[in-house]
Amino acid sequence: MTTPSTASVLTQPASVNGVALHLPGEAPDTGTLRQRACSELLRQAAQEAGLLGIEDSASPDGVLSADASDAIEQLLERELTRAEPDEAACRRHHAAHEATYRQGDRVLLRHILFAVTPGVDVRRLRERAEQVLLEVRCTDAADAQASVDDLFGRRAAELSNCPSAQEGGHLGWVTTPDLAPELARELFSGQEVGVLPRLVHSRFGLHVVEVLRREVGTVAPFESVRAAVRLSLQQQSWATALRQYLQLLAGQAQVVGVQLDAADTPLLQ
Repeated sequence: MTTPSTASVLTQPASVNGVALHLPGEAPDTGTLRQRACSELLRQAAQEAGLLGIEDSASPDGVLSADASDAIEQLLERELTRAEPDEAACRRHHAAHEATYRQGDRVLLRHILFAVTPGVDVRRLRERAEQVLLEVRCTDAADAQASVDDLFGRRAAELSNCPSAQEGGHLGWVTTPDLAPELARELFSGQEVGVLPRLVHSRFGLHVVEVLRREVGTVAPFESVRAAVRLSLQQQSWATALRQYLQLLAGQAQVVGVQLDAADTPLLQ
């Protein structure tokens, strides 16, 4: 097989078995390319299995046709083997992930938001946020706590792009459902109190965060969350089976311009 020149490899679209994943000249990000490549692997597998007509063609924007989506669903239902968790597995999962099933955790919180908006220089914004983080964390330890609090409040009032700036950055008591998922994961995954030693990233921008207090909830008994535990394990099993199937398809395909995990045979769970 003829090997294309370096120049042509750099200019040709990423593809799966010769099917382009984007238009020439476009440069989708890595996540988008991986998603499109996986969708195309499944679309082609559905055609090969006779579940999708050969006339169905890939779209350069990665959007599947309704027929292709239906065929892929049938393909996965047929090809994926998912383990059904038994009672013992569910109980082990619950015991090992008590924090996941704890109810009523809340934190008393305030923050300084550096919003990422269209046209903003993200590098300079990050530098400014890091300066403020360092300032509020490194205030002389000999100062009274009130002085530290006043400094955080002043910086929030001066710089925060959140309406809470008028209250010194105070958000009050918050629980997981009150926050964007990425913020909730960051704030409820540990037990830190005080100004967090790192910027917290969210869809809104960069946050300097101070946890003033924490209150720990109670772990829901297994019997009350049995269905949620079972669903979580089923979803994990499905995700593992899908990942293995995609690895197998990628190992059998000619994939250009996008990095996918490939395996000649399915991985063992």
